[in-house]
Amino acid sequence: MRSNGTIWILQVVFGVYFLAVGILHFIVPEGLPNLMSWMYELPDGLHVASGIAEILGGLGLILPGLTKIRPNLTVLAAFGLVVVMIGAAVWHASRGEASNIANNVVLAAIMGFIGYTRWKIAPLAGRTAG
Repeated sequence: MRSNGTIWILQVVFGVYFLAVGILHFIVPEGLPNLMSWMYELPDGLHVASGIAEILGGLGLILPGLTKIRPNLTVLAAFGLVVVMIGAAVWHASRGEASNIANNVVLAAIMGFIGYTRWKIAPLAGRTAG
């Protein structure tokens, strides 16, 4: 299928993106851009929960397909990141941060697209016995 390469590119790009943002939740460096300044005010529990979810989701977008071990986890990772982005949008809405909400909605839509495509249109192949 021709779109398989496109989906792989999306998986890798967004897998790396979510892995990086997940790590940021644990180190929160000084001097983040204004669009990410909300990280300084996020409660510690949410940093841990969203950081772990984003790291696992990012890895889940890439590793199952590369290793061909449990490739169905890619679908779960993508849909799990949709849930994380919906939660993030709710948090940003409570703070009136419209640009962050828009970012969360776009990311949720892309993750939904990846999840649906890998579930119904172009599933990843697993290892064959032998």
